[in-house]
Amino acid sequence: MTNNYLQFHLELLQQTYNQLIAFSPFTKEDLAFEDDEFLTQFRTLIASMSDSSNNYIDAGQSLLNRWIRNYPELVPLMPRDLLWFFGGDCLHYMPDEEIEQFQRLDEKRYEAESCGKTFEYSRERALILGLLH
Repeated sequence: MTNNYLQFHLELLQQTYNQLIAFSPFTKEDLAFEDDEFLTQFRTLIASMSDSSNNYIDAGQSLLNRWIRNYPELVPLMPRDLLWFFGGDCLHYMPDEEIEQFQRLDEKRYEAESCGKTFEYSRERALILGLLH
C-alpha cells in the first residue's frame, strides 16, 4: 500500500472523526460509557494507521461495523471510501456498482505503480466517482 493511498484514508478518517464529534451523542458533556469507548476506539484506529500498525485493517472493520450498528442515524457521515478501504464485512454495506467503481480505481492505481508512475489517488478517485468532469 503506497503512502499516498494510506495517507488519503488516514486524513479522511481524521476528518470524519472531527465531523462526528460535532453530533449527538458525542456533544454531551458527560458521555455514556459506550459512546466514550467508541470515540476511544476511533482515536486508537487513527493512531494505529499513523504508525502503520499491522492490526489497523481489523480495527477499522470493527469500528465501522460498530458505527453502523450503534449509530445508524450518523451513518450518512461515514465516507464510503472507508468501507472499501477496510473491506471485509464492511463491503456488505456497499452496492455492487459502488464496489465496481472502487475496483476500477484500485486497478488503475496498481497499474500505475507497477509501471513506476506517480498515481494521484484523490484526482483519479474524483474522476471515477464522477466528482470531476
